[in-house]
Amino acid sequence: MAETLISPGVLARENDQSFIQQNPVEFGAAIIGPAVKGPVEIPTLVTSFSEYQAIFGTTVESASREYGYLTSAAANNYFRQGGTSLLVTRVTHGEFTAAFTSGSTAGSGNSGIMNVATSESLQIQTISEGAIMNNYQASDSSGGTLDSGSLDNVRWEVSGVNTGSGTFSIIVRQGNDTSNQKSVLETWNELSLDPFAANYIEKVIGNQSYNIRQDGSDYYVQASGSYVNKSKYISVKQVLQPTPNFFNNNGTPASGSMNGVADVPYVNFIPVAGSGSFTGAVGYNVQAATSPMKFNQDISNTNIQGLTATDYSQSISLLNNQDEYNFNVIVTPGLIADSTYTAHVTQVNSLVSLAENRQDCIAVIDVSKYGSTVAATVNSSTAFDSSYAATYWPWLQSIDPTSGQTVWSPASAFIPGVYSFTDASSEPWFAPAGLIRGALGNVIRAERKLTSGNRDTLYSANINPIATFPGRGVVVFGQKTLQVRASALDRVNVRRLLITLKSFITQVSDNLVFEQNTIATRNNFLSQVNPYLESVQQRQGLYAFKVVMNETNNTPDVIDRNELVGAIYLQPTKTAEFIILDFNVLPTGVEFPA
Repeated sequence: MAETLISPGVLARENDQSFIQQNPVEFGAAIIGPAVKGPVEIPTLVTSFSEYQAIFGTTVESASREYGYLTSAAANNYFRQGGTSLLVTRVTHGEFTAAFTSGSTAGSGNSGIMNVATSESLQIQTISEGAIMNNYQASDSSGGTLDSGSLDNVRWEVSGVNTGSGTFSIIVRQGNDTSNQKSVLETWNELSLDPFAANYIEKVIGNQSYNIRQDGSDYYVQASGSYVNKSKYISVKQVLQPTPNFFNNNGTPASGSMNGVADVPYVNFIPVAGSGSFTGAVGYNVQAATSPMKFNQDISNTNIQGLTATDYSQSISLLNNQDEYNFNVIVTPGLIADSTYTAHVTQVNSLVSLAENRQDCIAVIDVSKYGSTVAATVNSSTAFDSSYAATYWPWLQSIDPTSGQTVWSPASAFIPGVYSFTDASSEPWFAPAGLIRGALGNVIRAERKLTSGNRDTLYSANINPIATFPGRGVVVFGQKTLQVRASALDRVNVRRLLITLKSFITQVSDNLVFEQNTIATRNNFLSQVNPYLESVQQRQGLYAFKVVMNETNNTPDVIDRNELVGAIYLQPTKTAEFIILDFNVLPTGVEFPA
């Protein structure tokens, strides 16, 4: 239809202004560190501290060894400050395998839950590697024994066996309960070994397991198993059901065979009632704690909770996958980039590189151990230069939520919670510092109370001081990144502003990939980005901005290369870190200046 009317008539035109502004993708925090139990090196999302405890265990201490508390402390601090999304990756020393069921030995030499003919029917295992093998008791061994008395261990029980229907129940119990005083965690009723049945055990409980695979320099998680795990504690490792010899007219198997016995119905292989523990797990020794290093006040050069620094490398590499894992801050409390800890420094550098490669998060690192001086802390920080990294000091004391004991943790265990509180109470581009947003209410005391001179020395070295103010408590009192060159990006709030804007604008751009490279597509982009940046400006994130996506930067040559180019100019707002107040005392009768 013509755009102009030559003769009388009606011209109907459309101007679509109904684009719905998208909200930015919500990001949380990521923590890499040791835990009592839980998936090994599998990034796992938790949304509360109670969920963290259910998956990764409590922080308890035994006579023979010490469990890592730093990851738990960081998770607790994060949720106490209002965090809602936490990606936890448990690290261990060496290879772990899950513990599985035990019973009378079958002819194959495997162990599992048995039927009346002493033939193995099935095996069930703990939900993840090392899930109940909390730690090992042997001091210098590549293996050890199950700590059967731990609250974090579980046991199994078969009950409700019905030989007529071929069904049975599996009960998951707490590892330290008794037959007289059972502590039931889960009950799975009317299970079947018939793979064609709706109540087939693998369908009901799940049979998935996860492994870390490597492809060149890339690491990824590969899932195996046909059914999603629905239990919090167990999965089905193997079902040795009879092989059907023929089918009835209705298509269902009539009989089968097992261990050379032909024409045996499925119901003949249901397990008998009984109970047992999970054994057979494989892992490496977790070194015993030595007094007075309770709760690792001084993290050693070689290990923490039996871990070497290199145990973190695979987990750090795995989180490079930006398309699969979302977070805006990442920490590894326990890795200390002290200049005397060469292995630690290497892994912390890898963490900073991860943030720089992803460009959607800040790595909060620790550069000095407990008991370090201001000078030593400054010296360690000079090894880093990145706007995607920040460090805070000194160490902080808090109460462990499960043991009730006071523990010392590096600052990185607290900062993700401060970032989260800032996001919830203000905006990501507000400084996560100061009396309003930087207060650490769950901190008992800082390792030392910094003087004004201490804070000046630290801040000049791009280290964010954590100050103690009488009547105000312990407060984060700095927001510098570790970028050496002076620019707007040497401040955390500006870096987080850019992370937020890039996240939203990238999300908009993703929807335009493979669209026609036309004016309409450009206008689609502008109609979403400009209103969003205007809203950020109104919310004190920007002084000014300009977005250019037109024929000036999308020439015919650019279009012929299948490219769509946009230029975004930003003037980020600055924080008032230095407030200068001039108090002028004037003689009587002198007029005040205009």
